[in-house]
Amino acid sequence: MKKIILASSSPRRKELLTTAGIEFEIHVKDVDETVPEGTHPADAAKMTATKKAAAVAEDFTDCVVIGADTIVVANGKILGKPKDEADAKAMLKMLSGTEHEVITGVCIINNGVSDCFAQISRVKFYDLTDEEIAAYVATKEPMDKAGAYGIQGRGCTLVERIEGDYFNIVGLPVAEVCRKIKNI
Repeated sequence: MKKIILASSSPRRKELLTTAGIEFEIHVKDVDETVPEGTHPADAAKMTATKKAAAVAEDFTDCVVIGADTIVVANGKILGKPKDEADAKAMLKMLSGTEHEVITGVCIINNGVSDCFAQISRVKFYDLTDEEIAAYVATKEPMDKAGAYGIQGRGCTLVERIEGDYFNIVGLPVAEVCRKIKNI
């Protein structure tokens, strides 16, 4: 089996691949994550995942390289990582009592050939009070996560229900990734 490279510094993606029994190395390059205005959210996630994987694949042409990007979409708006605590509170207020999508774009590059896909899961939040939002933001957990929450951490208390792949919400649809890798 070829060496596998994860083109992500996400501790959650690292943990998911490790838990699945995949041996891999982590190599990351900075890439411009901007996408053209009006790009469909699933396409935006795939574009960014492709940029991440392609940048690393340039240095590891004989390896399988996995790039991923997770975004949260509410009311048609892509929510990235919050800029500050006020931004995190605003995002959580927007998500309160509503359903939103979590989309992870994945790009697997092998021998210069890309296999890219997007996985979509739906999450419904409970109605959150301003006090609940402030207390959660005070933990600092939301600050490095798309949509300002981590379902695998204290953010689990915000979630009323999910539809789809839980691990996709965490940051990587690991079962689908593993199946694609095994077919290489």
